[in-house]
Amino acid sequence: MSDKATALKTLEDEYQNLLKSINKLDNAQLSQTWLDGRSVKEIIAHVLGWEREMIVMMQRMARGERPVPDGVDYSDSDAWNAKFAVEMAPMNANTVTAIWQQTHMNFVRAAKALPDDRFGENDEGKPKTANRILEGNGYEHYREHAGQINEWRQREGL
Repeated sequence: MSDKATALKTLEDEYQNLLKSINKLDNAQLSQTWLDGRSVKEIIAHVLGWEREMIVMMQRMARGERPVPDGVDYSDSDAWNAKFAVEMAPMNANTVTAIWQQTHMNFVRAAKALPDDRFGENDEGKPKTANRILEGNGYEHYREHAGQINEWRQREGL
């Protein structure tokens, strides 16, 4: 498989694992706070928020532009995470989950639209931007939160 194909397959596999971690949780369970005062709903809102931001970056890359628009700074992830949680707060957890699933499809579509040469490693042996986006805001992100959710479910007998 090419670097792009490998990254996309890993993304899909880990997305499915995160989906499994929330499978069969009802709205009340999805909304129960447990992880540093956050719920599964807020975790999913956080994941979808980052995916939404990365879609814009990948669309810019596909047009040959710099990924991050001028004036945008992602260095304060806590502030971004709080913003994502506030945006989704009025919605019920099942709605947030549905929005995330649609956002994820758009995230994958944006990644697929990138040229193959945007994947892999640069001349210094470091991952190119597309790989860093899919890893940091995709499959590694999903692994982290799926693990947390699965541990919580086990503790709670869910």
